Amino acid sequence: MTDLSTLFEVGIPLAGAGGLGYAKVRAPRVFWSLAGLHVTKVRFAVTYRSTMDVCGLTVQPSRLRAFMVRTVARRSDVPPVPPKIRRVRGSATGLRVTLRLPAGLEPADVMAASERLRHAWGVHSVNVVETKPGFVELRMTGYDVLRRVKMPRRRPSGPMTVPVALREDGTAYVRDYLKVPHALTLGANQSGKSMYLRNLIAGLARLDVALVGIDCKRGVEQRGYAPRLSALAVTPQEASEVLDALVGEMEDRFDQLSEHGAADIWALPEKVRPLPVVVLVDEVAELFLVAGKKDEERRDRMVMQMIRLGQMARAAGIFLEVCGQRFGSELGKGATTLRAQLTGRVVHRVNDKQTADMGLGDIAPDAVVAVTTIPPDRPGVAVAGDSSGGWSRIRTPELSAAEAAAICAQFARRTPHLPRLAAYRPVVSTAAESGEPVSLVKPIPATD
Repeated sequence: MTDLSTLFEVGIPLAGAGGLGYAKVRAPRVFWSLAGLHVTKVRFAVTYRSTMDVCGLTVQPSRLRAFMVRTVARRSDVPPVPPKIRRVRGSATGLRVTLRLPAGLEPADVMAASERLRHAWGVHSVNVVETKPGFVELRMTGYDVLRRVKMPRRRPSGPMTVPVALREDGTAYVRDYLKVPHALTLGANQSGKSMYLRNLIAGLARLDVALVGIDCKRGVEQRGYAPRLSALAVTPQEASEVLDALVGEMEDRFDQLSEHGAADIWALPEKVRPLPVVVLVDEVAELFLVAGKKDEERRDRMVMQMIRLGQMARAAGIFLEVCGQRFGSELGKGATTLRAQLTGRVVHRVNDKQTADMGLGDIAPDAVVAVTTIPPDRPGVAVAGDSSGGWSRIRTPELSAAEAAAICAQFARRTPHLPRLAAYRPVVSTAAESGEPVSLVKPIPATD
């Protein structure tokens, strides 16, 4: 009986410690919920004031406060004042703390100290977000959420909103076309750029939008999404014709807006409102590069049409999603002008710093260093920035080309018919439209 009780007293704690150690490596979300969150809460509560003091996030108290301390508390020394804690919330990925900044501190001061706060509280990362004037939110993550991407259950939704990836603070990175109408995605080979585009197309396939694909690599990337595409161009010549048709569609929609006195398609009555159109350009360099002078006229026309779409098509409900490995002035005339119209930027691992500068240097210079530190063994990791100067690390969940093609076939009934683009709608077999697998083996007739 004594040996059995000893086994329970010693064995159960050892088994529990071993289970937590295993969970920390194999199931970090479980470990964080069971132990990490509670330990971090205690460490944060005990060391908060001293940590803020040594990180330079305290201010001298007001005269009234100093007078009250000396008079009521009978203390000669008046301690500095740290930001006041308004709310502490735990989650499956980390800890969120809302702080009220005292006079004399600004959000930039807290952002500058985020790395010191991360080490002081023993968390994986600390992101600072300004929620409203005078208030900031510390978004701490207890572990590397980008190592194994698991999208959160609660995701933003909207008529043109697509959750594409996971941010390093545990929230969903959302592609909202109403806020950021046009975007540029850059990345080297095997960087995860195609995975990002697959997740984007899979999300768009579920919405009531028209998808137009431009894949001048003979359609090797976008041919599988044909059931959900209203048009597909696989050569530069077809791309030029499709862009001309899109500009014509934009002009028709402007005439409709003018008739109804509306500023954009969302102000039109629902019965006459045209469906939004998302143009997916797989490799933008193929539209710029020419083999000889005879192709320069076509190139210049394509670039001019894309610039027109980037400048004016938002009100007409036409949005650009441009992808490429590099996108700079060396591509030719009009490249930098077109890039200036692409507000959203997502840059994956690149081969040189100049490419990172092309994507993020003009909107978020601090993010360029983060791009150059993306390791090659983490495909899908990228840095997303916008014109406000903010940026964050993201990673797209794994999605195979076959899974994305199956989603497009499942929602093929949502593919709208656009008269101006009808000639470029890809031909889809009956088996593909019904979602049945298509055999790639050519049957051989039997002979006598």
